[in-house]
This record gives sequence, structure tokens and C-alpha cells, in this order.
Amino acid sequence: MKKIKVIGGGLAGPEAALHVASFGCDVTLYEMRPARSTEAHETSNFAELVCSNSLKSESENSAPWLLKQEMRRANSFLLAAADASAVPAGHALAVDRIEFSARVHQLIDDHPRITVVREEVTQLDESDPDTITVLASGPLTSPPLVAELQRLTGSAQLAFYDSIAPIVDASSIDMDKVYFAARWDKGTADYINCPFTKEEYEAFLEALTKAETVPAKEWEQIPTDIPQPAANQVPKYFEGCLPIEETARRGRDTLRFGPMKPAGLTNPKTGKWPYAVVQLRQENLRADSYNLVGFQNHLKYGEQARVLRMIPGLENAKFLRYGQIHRNTYVNAPVVLTETLQLKQHPNILIAGQLSGVEGYTESIASGLLAGRYAAALAQGRTPAPAPRITANGSLSHYITHSEAKNFQPANITFDLLLPLEEELRKKIRDKKERHRIQCEHALDAWNEWLALG
Repeated sequence: MKKIKVIGGGLAGPEAALHVASFGCDVTLYEMRPARSTEAHETSNFAELVCSNSLKSESENSAPWLLKQEMRRANSFLLAAADASAVPAGHALAVDRIEFSARVHQLIDDHPRITVVREEVTQLDESDPDTITVLASGPLTSPPLVAELQRLTGSAQLAFYDSIAPIVDASSIDMDKVYFAARWDKGTADYINCPFTKEEYEAFLEALTKAETVPAKEWEQIPTDIPQPAANQVPKYFEGCLPIEETARRGRDTLRFGPMKPAGLTNPKTGKWPYAVVQLRQENLRADSYNLVGFQNHLKYGEQARVLRMIPGLENAKFLRYGQIHRNTYVNAPVVLTETLQLKQHPNILIAGQLSGVEGYTESIASGLLAGRYAAALAQGRTPAPAPRITANGSLSHYITHSEAKNFQPANITFDLLLPLEEELRKKIRDKKERHRIQCEHALDAWNEWLALG
């Protein structure tokens, strides 16, 4: 049986390693922290969540729900850890990030087929036919490994910015000015909502757009020793994670239709929707800290403290962590990857997680789940069968491997990526919710059949 290496101890790496081991294969899991850390991580723990603590919606028949349902049926180890460390978050699955990480660490530590090596990997031996490598080193892959990947793929790396939301001490929130609610009353009312009047919103917007931003650091730039096409010389923000100050500059109401959208959040004190709202989501099981949903930013810390304290209820907020924007790296998947996440030119090397072009915690874990199953099949001399196109997992893999290469950007799971219903059925069923239900039903049937194949 071939040896299996998994590089990266974030989300995709541990999930891949655990699945490899569950198929009876020995695996070595490499993680460079603490020998070498990154600019975003604070610990050397497995599965550290550096941005928000949400794994998205659990609303039945939504695209994130479908992805998680498929993962649960495939015995996703990290999703089980997330379920076991969940905190109240309305219709979303959010976790106590410390508890979640500890559970993943225990799973890795307890498994007799997993060997952990704490060192930086700087080379990939594509010529060794007896070794299968799953590269899941994440969006902040170290420059030597990025250069090695560049050598293997021959395609330029792309860079965008990802986000870290601010966190406030719960005891410093003025509860007389805020209210608990879930949008459209979906799930339980677990979010704290900070309501704005029009005048408060206008003042906040003015301060936000004039606040001083952090100068770009050297590590946030595309590494100069890695060849880049002309169009990629200047790093660009990922549209799904724009800093709030950049969103605000695109129009005076852009925030009100984005992260500060008040629709469906009736204030019980007025019986109406506020003009705008900032939502706070519980960070841990103790409920002693909350993060500002969608409030990633690139402002200096002093400016963050000044501007964010203009949010009603946060006038005396104690910030446990300020927001940040950091550079992410990912491969041009349509050019270099197959549907089974193998490098086209070097099929013994698989790419998983955000490095492969998926975006989001759940999507990264799902990618690791698939890569682990594919790697185990290869190690056992079997040909891996890609996840069915009709499924959420298959649709996500199809997107990253079949998109237009020139304008490729990472993606979260959405219904736009799933196969639509047949035209005749679409015409017959006008209700979107019913169409989504049928799509999910078909997807889960196909997923079950695929799992049965091993």
C-alpha cells in the first residue's frame, strides 16, 4: 500500500487525514506551527478558526444545509466536532472555537493510524510513485511551499484578501440599546441586534469612509519571487469578503443592503425594522464574547475602536480582537486540478481546502473529506470516482475545476452551483422552495448511492 502524507493542520488537512485513516491507511499529518506560524493564526492548534465561528445555515433545503447533510452521511469528523461544540446562532451552525479545536485535536491524537509531524514542508516529491500527498496548507501557505507548488503546476498563483471579524466582550455591550432577534424569526433569537436611526447610520458611514486604513504589509503582497501574470501584479479583494470600509465607498446604501441589512429584524421596542443594523453573533458556550457579523475591515486598531463604538450599544465596547484582512493563496483550479482534486500533471498530489479554490469553513472541510477518500482509494490501488455532479459536494468540485480559468475566483456553496431541475419540472413547479426541496432530495439520493460504492 502506498504511503499517504497530508500537509496542513487547519480544517481540510485533519478531515482528510481522519478519512484516510478510517479507510485503514496509515497517514502522516504535517503542520508547521508552532515551528513557523502565520500572520493570522494565534495558536498551533489543529482546526483553529481564525475568522468567524459560523459554519453557515442549517435551514432545511438550503445549499449550506445540503452540503452539511452530505458530509454528515459521509461521517465527517470535523462536522461532528462542530455539532458537539455548537453555540446558539439562530438557524446557523456556530461553534465555540476553542472547544471545536480541542475536539479535533483529540480525534487526531487518539487515532493509531495518524502520525503527527510538526515541521514546515518546503518540497513536494512528485516523482515518488509510492507516496500520495494531500496538500491542504491553507490560504496562508508559506512562501517556500507556494514556490514549490508554482514549480509543479506551472500556473500562476492568485491572491485575494480574506477576513477576520472583530470580537467584543459581552459584558461591555449596553443591552438597553440592543435586542435579540433572528432574521425573519428563523431559528431561535440568538443574535444581538444593534439598531441605527438614519442619522446614526449617516454619521457612522461618514466616520467609516474617512477612517485611516492599515498600510499593506509585505506579507500581504503577492510574493515577488513567484512569477505572476501582469493582471495579477496588484492583489485584489475577494468580492465575498470585502472590508466594510470598501463596501461603504461603493454607495451610501451599500452597507444597508449588505452586512447592515435590517430586513426581517423587527425591533420589539418599536415594532418596526431599524434603518440599519449590526448583528453580533455568540462566540463561545459561555456567551461572554460576540463577533460583529460581516465587519471585517482594514482599519488601524485605534480607528476601529473609535468608529465601531459609534454602533448603538457598543459605545463602551471592550474589544477582545480587532478586525483584520489578510492575503489568501489558491491555485487556478480549472487549469491544474481534476474533479478528484488531483493535479493533472502530477496525479499523486491532491489539493484540498481553500488552496483548491473553495471558500468557507464548511466547504474547506468538505474538500478535505473528498480528498481523504480519494487519497485512500489511490493508496489502495483503486481509481477514485468523483462525487456526483448533482450533489452539493460534486457541484462545488465541478465549479472549481470547470470555471473560466481567466477570471476564476473561489466560491461558497450556493444553489447557483447545483444542477437545476429539468426544464419541464421547473415549469411545472413555480415555488422556489419546493424546487430546492426536490433538488436536495435528488442530491442526497445520488450521494447515498456514491457512498455505497466506497
